Amino acid sequence: MNGAIAPGPCPCGRPLPFAQCCGRYLADFERQPAPDAETLMRSRYSAFATGDAAYLLATWHPSRRPPQLAFEPGVKWLGLQVRGHRLLDADHAEVEFVARSRLAGRASRLQERSLFVREGGRWYYLDGDVQ
Repeated sequence: MNGAIAPGPCPCGRPLPFAQCCGRYLADFERQPAPDAETLMRSRYSAFATGDAAYLLATWHPSRRPPQLAFEPGVKWLGLQVRGHRLLDADHAEVEFVARSRLAGRASRLQERSLFVREGGRWYYLDGDVQ
């Protein structure tokens, strides 16, 4: 989709339309940063679900950002469950989540504890510990 706002519910699981939830962050990263680490994590999940590599790269901390990002063809993201969100200090946070997907009829589950850092008033994904 690459930043276009899709109609319908938000992929992140919140009971809001995509345009009112994560879509606003994907559509305007420069002027509409996610207000906290959990919202950034949810918007990054929505970016995976909608194929928005530009948003994922922009929200990845520059010290850990890969030069490019490729999506595995045929992956369908099925749902997100946020298990916890914890501020470590004013500029560092941790979000634990489970993301479910399906590829070629086979279900997959990713559980991760992600670390986020805030710089210049903007949250970035730093890295994660897959469990």
